[in-house]
Amino acid sequence: MSWARAIPAAWVVDGAVPGPDVDEFGEPAEIAAALARTPSPSLLAVQHPHRTPQALAGGLSLAEALPGARRTLEHLLATAYTGVHDVVAVYEVAGRTIGVLCLIDPGAVDDQVRHSEQVYPGIVAERAAALTGLGHATSAAMLVPLGDDGSLTAEAQRAIAGREPVVVAGEHRLWLVGAGPVQQALLAAVQRRPLLVADGNHRVAASAAAGTALLALVTAGPHLHLGAIHRALAGTGLTTADLAAAWRRAGLVVREVPGAAPPSVPGTVTVPPGLVVELPAPAPPLPRIDHGFVEDVLIAGALGLDPEGPHVRVVPEGHDPGPDVDAVLQLAPVPFADVLAVHDQGRRMPRKATYFTPKPRSGLLIAKLG
Repeated sequence: MSWARAIPAAWVVDGAVPGPDVDEFGEPAEIAAALARTPSPSLLAVQHPHRTPQALAGGLSLAEALPGARRTLEHLLATAYTGVHDVVAVYEVAGRTIGVLCLIDPGAVDDQVRHSEQVYPGIVAERAAALTGLGHATSAAMLVPLGDDGSLTAEAQRAIAGREPVVVAGEHRLWLVGAGPVQQALLAAVQRRPLLVADGNHRVAASAAAGTALLALVTAGPHLHLGAIHRALAGTGLTTADLAAAWRRAGLVVREVPGAAPPSVPGTVTVPPGLVVELPAPAPPLPRIDHGFVEDVLIAGALGLDPEGPHVRVVPEGHDPGPDVDAVLQLAPVPFADVLAVHDQGRRMPRKATYFTPKPRSGLLIAKLG
């Protein structure tokens, strides 16, 4: 049975995506600050309508703000986008990754599309409500085939040979493929193997919860990078001395190493400007993913903080941890072999443990759902 399909109605951006780069922001405070600096209609306001200055001033919930967001989206589609029909897209970033942008049926989740990480239920509920309220997908999850044999990359390269892209946004390029044998070959390549979520576990879960199709970039790379993703403590008032004392009381080995670099392999956590926490040897099942131990033992157990609460932030490598930060707990990137091993065991990694790049940019193609 076919579970990957073309996009019946979509829009491709005519120039720049309206507003700030929506992929730069992750924390609510960052998003609200960017929206306050952007008076004109923007895609960021569509994705986070309850964080616009007007919504915050009026105390609007997401549900209350969504009708206005849908009107804004309709305005943007009419003024900054061109409509297309029955297409898939070949998507390339900087020559490092190439893949197929298409729709995945929600029934394929947990069958042909496998989650790699646990999710935050509150985020899933919020994103499912946004999908239902907007009726459109403005950003894509990134899925990778398990046991890749190179056929997906080869099919995508054949589809665009000698053709100019319809969208160029910096290093991001997009080609449209209409109905016909080439499109069928691309969709067949997408469905050749089960897919693992590389980026967008919450988007995948939200699509399944809402019962809507999933907009996905299916790619085998070939040069995907798996980077680090850290945890920041904010608004706690804790000093590094407080942290070191609490972790030592919990039985952890904490060393003072001025200028310690972020870890490159699992097993330690560094906290600038100079703490190194040695994590104990993992217990089965192996491999252990350090992020789960850090949240359960260092944050919840030793500090009494809720890993899902307002004092703990997820910080991908190279990103600003935001205001009022007391400390950043730097973790090593999860080796891809460990990602696959956890999947093979039927387990899921802790939430927000992997940071795959390059990612597809939001807003270059918007798909109608339903």
